[in-house]
Amino acid sequence: MKTNQSIKKPAVIFTLLFAFLLSSSAIAQKTVKASDIIKDIANGKDVSYENVTITGVLDMTFMEDKLPDLPRKRKWWNNGGSNSIEQQIESKVSFTNCIFEDHVYAYFHDEDSGYTFIANFEDDTKFANCTFKGEALFKYSDFERNADFRGSEFKDRTTFKYAKFDNNVSFANTKFDEDAIFKYAEFRDGVSFNSANFDDDLDIKYMKVRGDFDASNMVVADDVDAKYTKINGKSFNKYLLNRNN
Repeated sequence: MKTNQSIKKPAVIFTLLFAFLLSSSAIAQKTVKASDIIKDIANGKDVSYENVTITGVLDMTFMEDKLPDLPRKRKWWNNGGSNSIEQQIESKVSFTNCIFEDHVYAYFHDEDSGYTFIANFEDDTKFANCTFKGEALFKYSDFERNADFRGSEFKDRTTFKYAKFDNNVSFANTKFDEDAIFKYAEFRDGVSFNSANFDDDLDIKYMKVRGDFDASNMVVADDVDAKYTKINGKSFNKYLLNRNN
């Protein structure tokens, strides 16, 4: 009996160790480097991730790659050039139930050089049920196809100021922990903020919407700045009045 027990114990230990290694491997596979995603985008590959954690800054403007080749500071745009450097993202970009541990940049203004870097999205763009722990900046970005931010939570600073959405876009069930900025944003084929929750201020000043505007069950904890906002040519207040009647 003792001999049999001595044989079984190492077998059990080996089985447990093997199971632990498999488990560790599975956990490791759920973490993706932002730099690897950027490489795929740079090579024109579609990116699609689900249930993963992204580590590192996801900079879709490719600022670091472009800066060394740009003319020095204001000499360039003072002579008719532009300080805006735009990156066209041709790939489909899809993230579902992902966690971004660091910043996500489709916009960045570099104080040292004076240049502003912007990423535009030519194909479908999806950040659904994601958690943004760092900044999520999409200022000036053009979304030429469908854009889906449904169910996502923005824990840090975020902005969609001046962003343009050509097709269907949804911010339904989103949660903004800090000020949400959609100032000057344009929605050319409707937008949904159904059940969106804003824990701080909501700035939609000068925002323009054509098509369906769904703000059902939208909750704003603090102030809403809707000055000069137009919903199908009508002021935001008139839109609310018509909706409630």
